[in-house]
Amino acid sequence: MDITINKGPKCGTVYGLGLIGAAVYFIMQATGFWMGVVGFLKAIVWPAFIVYELLKHMGA
Repeated sequence: MDITINKGPKCGTVYGLGLIGAAVYFIMQATGFWMGVVGFLKAIVWPAFIVYELLKHMGA
């Protein structure tokens, strides 16, 4: 029986905090209801934006 113990922080926690922060930022920038909805959707996929910009900056 192999039991592994994960002692490090959970990635879900970091993603969750990032999601909340991004949602607050994007919703506060919204000028109307539908822009707030779009802002929330952007907050869900914010890591994809970061990876895309990082790869574009690296020339990949």
